[in-house]
Amino acid sequence: MSINVDPGEFLVLLGPSGCGKTTLLRMIAGLEKPDRGHISLNGSPVFDSERHVDLPPERRPASMVFQSYALWPHMTVFDNVAYPLRSQRVARDRVQKRVTDVLEIVGIGHLHAQFPNQLSGGQQQRVSLARAIVASQDVILFDEPLSNIDAKVREKLRLEIIRMQRELGFTALYVTHDQDEAMTLGTRIAVLDEGVVAQIDTPRAVYERPASAYVAAFVGTVDEFKGSVIERSPGHVRVRTTGQQEWDIAIHDNAMESVVVMARPERWTLAEGSNPGRNRLTGIVVSSMYLAGSRMQYLVRTAEGIIRVWASHGAEISQGAEVTISQTPADLLAFGRES
Repeated sequence: MSINVDPGEFLVLLGPSGCGKTTLLRMIAGLEKPDRGHISLNGSPVFDSERHVDLPPERRPASMVFQSYALWPHMTVFDNVAYPLRSQRVARDRVQKRVTDVLEIVGIGHLHAQFPNQLSGGQQQRVSLARAIVASQDVILFDEPLSNIDAKVREKLRLEIIRMQRELGFTALYVTHDQDEAMTLGTRIAVLDEGVVAQIDTPRAVYERPASAYVAAFVGTVDEFKGSVIERSPGHVRVRTTGQQEWDIAIHDNAMESVVVMARPERWTLAEGSNPGRNRLTGIVVSSMYLAGSRMQYLVRTAEGIIRVWASHGAEISQGAEVTISQTPADLLAFGRES
């Protein structure tokens, strides 16, 4: 793989367990050794298999925030954060000022004399973040740092990380399998699939213009139905799916024959009654569920199977009601598949 990260960028490495995202992060940090290749930080090589360059972690201009916090239990908050500077033999007065300033930035200045076992999970992660900022303002590597924190605190810390990254200007590489976290934090997202970059782009582009069926299925929610192209024109294809439904789909690659059509649940338009036609499915509501954010999820039994529909919370449609759901050509996704 080849990835370039611009100075001051917030790049999120997103993918399922085992896709290689944490291994990649650890190779950048110097905690894992690649078989071959080249890694540069701030324009200088820290690993180059051909030139036999392999700088140890402490000589690389990057610091790391771990999932497990990695705090020394016998040290106070201040001493944990000061450790990187003291190991570099920075003058005592500079250590005092630098650590005090960073503790205030991350909002835990009042906890400087506490020990890790006296802190909540969110506070411990702030200590870990402060230590990383003290160690390096160039590149900070985040290895799923919020996965052990409850939802409310996690949401607050996401916003804090964004604020600090913009305020301090460091380059961030952030590993997560959480799609919402990736969408919130990243200026760009790299979606990984078994050690390969499946797509790297802005969060909006990854969601609205996924490069493959894998990316579309991993980022967001989709229902899928198989079909074949029966007609094509510039920028469009017409597909007949296994339920004998026809779909017009806006697509750049119209050379495909067999396709998988993907529909996101929030893009359906839902109406009561039967009104069949192209880009429409008629069906029966089999269940409904209230979702956060004033939305309802309906499960609709159709000729294509059970389809999820997320609709604005208005007058609730009862179970057993006949409905029609539709999507525009621009909202549907289609990707080639093996016959």
